[in-house]
Amino acid sequence: MNAARRALLLGLAGLPCGGFTQPVQPVQPLQPVQRGRALAFPRDHGAHPDARTEWWYATGWLGTEAAPTHGFQLTFFRSRTDLARDDPSRFAPRHLLFAHAALTDLGARRHHHAQRIARWSGDEAARPAFASTRDAAVAIGDWSFAREHERERERWRSNLPAGDFALALDLARTQPLLLQGDAGFSRKGPEERQASHYYSAPQLAATARITLAGRRLQSSGRAWLDHEWSEELLHPDAVGWDWIGMNLFDGSALTAFALRRADGSALWTGGSWRDGAAAAAGSAAARSFEPGELRWTAGRRWRSPATRAEYPMQWQLATPAGRFEVRSLLDAQELDARGSSGAVYWEGLAELLDGRGQRVGLGYLEMTGYAARLRVG
Repeated sequence: MNAARRALLLGLAGLPCGGFTQPVQPVQPLQPVQRGRALAFPRDHGAHPDARTEWWYATGWLGTEAAPTHGFQLTFFRSRTDLARDDPSRFAPRHLLFAHAALTDLGARRHHHAQRIARWSGDEAARPAFASTRDAAVAIGDWSFAREHERERERWRSNLPAGDFALALDLARTQPLLLQGDAGFSRKGPEERQASHYYSAPQLAATARITLAGRRLQSSGRAWLDHEWSEELLHPDAVGWDWIGMNLFDGSALTAFALRRADGSALWTGGSWRDGAAAAAGSAAARSFEPGELRWTAGRRWRSPATRAEYPMQWQLATPAGRFEVRSLLDAQELDARGSSGAVYWEGLAELLDGRGQRVGLGYLEMTGYAARLRVG
């Protein structure tokens, strides 16, 4: 653990950790991410405190396919500190919880961003910051994200009041869950231990209530959910990654990622393709991409006036499912999260174009490690 991270963790004594009303359970032995471990739901929707790093991540767009008006992003992170593994105190900061929320207003050409951080002992009864191990339910104060199951329909709901904007989201599942990689075991590097358990819920029917600049509006669109946890995610040679999660208008879903070296070359690639017609018929099957099957080629770049980092705003992407172009719908969608997770990265609404230049999908593009080497865990 680097000195800066240790100083951050030790300095969190003043952060909210809630009223710990029940005894803290003994710390469980570490269980690394393993190939062949079958994901079990609803348990695996919940937190995995034995893993070092975990996140619940939802992105989406509102409006119409031809004219989206807004993009939204929320992420709740959990990070195991290892600073208090032998400390029986109920106040020991065994985990940090972070949250990011962002709203892209395409009409006003503005990007809004907020963040939260809190320490957590691992006690699920703690308030106001906690995460459940039984199902998806995580909160930091009045920010929350949770899964619900009503009348045979699964949905995730989130409430994010964030200063100059507020988001209330209802994301309803329309397709089977998509297990990434090998049945949910997703390699992230040349060594087997660089992996995560990872599943997605693409093509979510999204309804959002937005408060922005004193105005309230309600809109609908499409969303994408990822849940991922790992013990070791990045190879020492990896400085960051490029990632997309794209909902195609025909119901298909495209995931693609590349872990980059410092010279910009790809250290490891992966992703998946699921056909929309098959998913509509209830099939959870997806075509997983093997290392070397993807090729990312950067195009036009944008330099952040705040951090001076340069990010590609256009990508040519060659996949086993076809050739596509990924193009940002607004350049200025950089997130400065140095006040919580410590990273600066670009994450924003983008379009997916086919070989004829026609828009065939919308989703989110994420690019890390351009301002500085990414540190995870």
